[in-house]
Amino acid sequence: MAFCSLTAITPAAGQELKTVTNRAFIPGEKFNFIVYYDSYLTGKVTAGTASLEIGFQKKEIEGRKVYHAVGRGKSKGAFNVFFKVDDCFESYIDMEYMVPWYFIRRTREGNYKKDDEVRFNQYTGSASSRTISRNIPKGTQDFISAFFYARTVDLSGLKPGDFFPMSYFLDDSIYITRIYYEGKETIKTVAGTFRCMKFKPTVATGNVFSQPYAMSIWVTDDQYRIPVLARSEVIVGSVKMELTQYQGLAGIPPALMP
Repeated sequence: MAFCSLTAITPAAGQELKTVTNRAFIPGEKFNFIVYYDSYLTGKVTAGTASLEIGFQKKEIEGRKVYHAVGRGKSKGAFNVFFKVDDCFESYIDMEYMVPWYFIRRTREGNYKKDDEVRFNQYTGSASSRTISRNIPKGTQDFISAFFYARTVDLSGLKPGDFFPMSYFLDDSIYITRIYYEGKETIKTVAGTFRCMKFKPTVATGNVFSQPYAMSIWVTDDQYRIPVLARSEVIVGSVKMELTQYQGLAGIPPALMP
């Protein structure tokens, strides 16, 4: 595991804020996904849809120009009867430093309901939610901004087995995960066939996940790092989120989009 060689690629949280070069995404980008359960017994059973987008509107937080990223997830069909899901996450991400200043969460999952707002002060290293204020390492991400930041990181020197750290703030706690690089694969989806890089972030074990690296994520092996497929192994079968449509990629005219 060549962690030491990766410190130059991915700065650790807690360092001073630095300008980040972003060639991966621009305002107007949007991804749509289908979410389904897959097993030998049932085959593919559609559970819902998800989307991830960067708004066109120009916004500022505390005088800083920011991207407005929104992630949504909804159940559909029979799953609404057994376990209805209607989630929305918003993040306001600094255009220069690629760190969050404001995060909004609206979660509706079965009988579980959670609403929260988190205001980050990346200069002083602090975060304030509806229930707590606490110190955080400078550069700490939120649930949504972590993905967009990761897309800007130079991973050209990665070898299979290497990993890099990522810290994010969620539910009033700081989580530090290791994201392992598995190698390159070709993935076929509804949206097309893509040459991808495969990663495995750590997740907590429990009643659903049986191992700490139960989740796999595939992103395109190019400057855009398009999220193509995510798969979580569960006790029986797996849950997958597959790309169905994308638009507004940086540097590609709309006429050439699928």
